[in-house]
Amino acid sequence: MKFGINTIDDFDIKGKTVFLRVDINQPIDKKTDTLKDITRIKGCAPTIKELSEKGAKLVILAHQGSDIEYANYYNTKPHAKVISNLIGKDVEFVPDVCGPFAVEKIKQMSNGEIILLDNVRFMAEEMTLFETKLNLTPEQQALTQVVSRLAPLADLFIMDAFAAAHRAQPTLMGFQQLLPSAMGRLFEKEYSILSGILEKPQKPLIFLLGGAKIQDAFLMMDKVLGEGIADKVLAGGLVGNVMLIASGVDIGKPSTDYIMKRNLGEYIEKSKEALNNFADKIALPVDLAYINEKRMLVDTIDLPIDEALTDIGDKTVELFKKEIMNAGTVFVNGPVGVFEKPPAEYGTKNLWQALADTKAYTVLGGGDSVAATNKYDLADEMGYVCTGGGALVRFLSGEELPALSALKYAANKFGTN
Repeated sequence: MKFGINTIDDFDIKGKTVFLRVDINQPIDKKTDTLKDITRIKGCAPTIKELSEKGAKLVILAHQGSDIEYANYYNTKPHAKVISNLIGKDVEFVPDVCGPFAVEKIKQMSNGEIILLDNVRFMAEEMTLFETKLNLTPEQQALTQVVSRLAPLADLFIMDAFAAAHRAQPTLMGFQQLLPSAMGRLFEKEYSILSGILEKPQKPLIFLLGGAKIQDAFLMMDKVLGEGIADKVLAGGLVGNVMLIASGVDIGKPSTDYIMKRNLGEYIEKSKEALNNFADKIALPVDLAYINEKRMLVDTIDLPIDEALTDIGDKTVELFKKEIMNAGTVFVNGPVGVFEKPPAEYGTKNLWQALADTKAYTVLGGGDSVAATNKYDLADEMGYVCTGGGALVRFLSGEELPALSALKYAANKFGTN
């Protein structure tokens, strides 16, 4: 047992029906029925292989996309193929989550067999809006359809989805109320590494905040700045644009409309509070870039312009690079521009190279951060690439993640076998 949580080593696996919750949510190409990236699957593959080799009847639960991320909302059939290739063993896709077909399939499993159930978010109770609107307690999570139907079939639940550990959803925290539970190898690795870094980080500790999911950035900003966890925050991408508006800069109609259409206006007020309290610890862009056939630069003092701002500018890149090179530890939560498009990747590409070159310990989290790292082939040059974005941010802010709480509860209630 580590951190008051059971591990795989605490249980006799052979012959047991084991439910394994993973986070293998990846960008998907629906036209070709393939995944655009398999980083998260590679992360949990060792756990899957180990459990099967130890003789478990292994049932994998996973999600793909959601009501919020509808473009990636899809079945998990492509994932089964990838897992099979990675571990060298057949993983059968079951086109059902918790209905009669899935139940019967689980009952008929043999030792070492592996099945992957369909996207758990096909169940309404696993959707993000369901989570945020109802705020179910752990006990209520255990009463949902997906948990109450599947839990009686299992001997053990293993949580290996650190990337989703900040979510309060049934398959992430409901099974622990009813079953002996443990963390998987990937979860154990990420939790151990991040706990160690957070306990004694090398200073100065810099946070580079970007990406499309800016909610995560603002969830932790006051915490890490107010408690002195972060020495400086570098704000790029949408985070930087929102904070520029809060500082009184008119970034132009196209970029402002984009923020408002995504219902992110509330973060302008949050930014004002952060800037009022911690202005000396927050670095905002001094110039930005837009695309007009080629990359064009504009200083923030020369805004607004009637163009969509898609990257930080060259001067900002140099300012941020200097902070990164002088840091002791750098946490990264997203790219600083639309790095998928070559004219708008300059900021992300150059800052990622600085992250590879700095002597600081670098920790990157979130799907877009991982995608950028893979695009520039820099994974081996980083300190640690975490599969989680939102979970990483919340963990670093000191928040007790719901899945962690559930695992601790299970350890106290059921112990080991």
